[in-house]
Amino acid sequence: MSMTNKPASGDLQTALRNAANLLAHDPLLAAEQAREILKIYPDTVGAKRILATAYRLQKNPQKGLDVLQPLLAEHRDSPDFLHEFAQCLGAVGRGDEAVSTLRRAIKLDQKHAPSWLSLGQQLAVAGDEEGSRKAFERHFEISTRHPELINAVKLLREGKLGKAERIVRDLLKKFPTDVSAIRVLADIGVKVGQFEDASHLLRRCLELAPDFHTARRSYASVLLRRQLPEEALQQVDRLLDLEPNNPSYLILKASIQVRIGEHDKALEIYEKVLKNYPNQGRAQMSYGHTLKTVGRLEESVEAYRKCIRQSPEVGEAYWSLANLKTFRFSDDDVENMRQQVTAKGGDADDQSHLAFALGKALEDRGDYDESFKFYRRGNAIRRIEHKHNQKINVLEAVRQVRTLGKAFFEQRKGWGCQAADPIFIVGLPRAGSTLLEQILASHSLVEGTSELQDIIRISRKLGDKSRQHPAGKYPECLAEMTAEQFRELGESYLETTRIQRSDTPFFIDKMPNNFRHIGLIHLILPNAKIIDARRHPMGGCFSGYKQLFANGQTFTYGLEDIGKYYRDYVRLMDHWDAVLPGRVYRVQYEEMVADTENQIHALLEYCGLEFEEQCLRFYETERAVRTPSSEQVRKPIYKEGLEQWRNFEAHLDPLKEALGPEIRQRYAIDM
Repeated sequence: MSMTNKPASGDLQTALRNAANLLAHDPLLAAEQAREILKIYPDTVGAKRILATAYRLQKNPQKGLDVLQPLLAEHRDSPDFLHEFAQCLGAVGRGDEAVSTLRRAIKLDQKHAPSWLSLGQQLAVAGDEEGSRKAFERHFEISTRHPELINAVKLLREGKLGKAERIVRDLLKKFPTDVSAIRVLADIGVKVGQFEDASHLLRRCLELAPDFHTARRSYASVLLRRQLPEEALQQVDRLLDLEPNNPSYLILKASIQVRIGEHDKALEIYEKVLKNYPNQGRAQMSYGHTLKTVGRLEESVEAYRKCIRQSPEVGEAYWSLANLKTFRFSDDDVENMRQQVTAKGGDADDQSHLAFALGKALEDRGDYDESFKFYRRGNAIRRIEHKHNQKINVLEAVRQVRTLGKAFFEQRKGWGCQAADPIFIVGLPRAGSTLLEQILASHSLVEGTSELQDIIRISRKLGDKSRQHPAGKYPECLAEMTAEQFRELGESYLETTRIQRSDTPFFIDKMPNNFRHIGLIHLILPNAKIIDARRHPMGGCFSGYKQLFANGQTFTYGLEDIGKYYRDYVRLMDHWDAVLPGRVYRVQYEEMVADTENQIHALLEYCGLEFEEQCLRFYETERAVRTPSSEQVRKPIYKEGLEQWRNFEAHLDPLKEALGPEIRQRYAIDM
């Protein structure tokens, strides 16, 4: 083509802008536009960069690299060029090269915001959490228009949430549509556990700025924490449409798939990420968690071992091995853990995980006094950021008793959705609920799911807590509801849990904390089965004390707290027995262990299920189990664990005292 046929330079710039704008919405068309430009201007670097980006977004990053590689020597001083080159390197799994390329781009331009953001993502997937945090913070500092917001983020990191929130709210009064400020406010909400408020804020962010990918990733993460996996998956898939090989997005998608039971798909993602990023310790750990869930024990141990070799400071990897229950640490393992324990400093999560892991290792060796010291240390660390308010639990139980009496239920007899699909297993954690689930899920008509949040979410929605009404309206609001409303809530529960199950007639919801909501369950699902998994208070409470739960269950971090919680749990269960006689079927863990066959027959009879031999061989069931007891329930019942608490009895007087005289007398516990 002759020069006279070339468009003017202004037209070229317009064409480049148009092609670049297409990248986010139609990378295929963007590539076509870039190729058309290159037909006329074959040496236009901007067009080649757009073409490379389009290839990357079409899940062909190697083709993008092929476009850019010949230009690298000539454009080593261009931050924009280096950034896209690094993006392609990262997408094909050459993470170390991507990091070094991004560092060069930043060295050339300290305020090149896209490179700081990409560097944060690459370092995160490489396991450099501190470097990743600093890169993300630098990106934020460059991107935000308000210096006070930077100070708010610093305060947030230091745990000064009240001060940070005041700064952000004052800023939003002046600039109500500032998406960076809205996102920081959402981060504060996540930090204090206000996940619903945080998700509303992040949704507002995305309404104002649909291409705010960092906010969308946070939104997906919060939706997952709210037990809304389908919605979370939609958000991640939108991100992956734009960056199909982004390891951060892929790992989050795998986490969601684990939550909804798609373990094979999650394993495929982890294996893909680890092929490209073999030194990613935390991805190895997540891979190990999923392998454990599906019963591939030896492979899960190796994944945890790889994590430890790559990141020995990651305490969760040691605890993950300890949490297998059937695993035993070597002398070298114990020495390595001791070396990682610090008297001062260190990441709190890593240190608490290490302490619990050391406690388990020393317990297995019979060194009970030192074992208890580490269990106590781990719990003390957790209590710093995971506080428990026992008064709130007592008040909520009192409100249930006052509101939901025998006459209340008699007046509403027959209300609610009449479906009999759910089988609820309630109680305290570590009381045998996973064993009961495994037994029932071995039946051909029953499916095990997990600890579903749906009943708790219904109660919170009914409570409608706010700053003006912090105590909420639940359960008193139940007195104002109609039969139709209760029926709709029951149907809603069946609908929202559908993603967790297939087409079996019955399914199990084993959220232990649902014992607080038995009245609500009865009102919305009067034909559902409810089983109380009960364990001796000393065995059950101490087992909870030495178990590091991933989240929630903050009452387990102190012997007094867990003792009082058990006492209040029994009192509330006594109330349900009085006002709804025969409604709850109780299984005493010790009796199940001592007389397994007869107990299983009785359990199936209560659930209206014909006896099936496989229920006696529950340990042969090949199903995913996500709780700490996952390996124990894959073996026949053993009795050794019943009296383990006696090895620590010299340290357990605070627990006995907290249980109170009534519980001590009921279970013949000596002070």
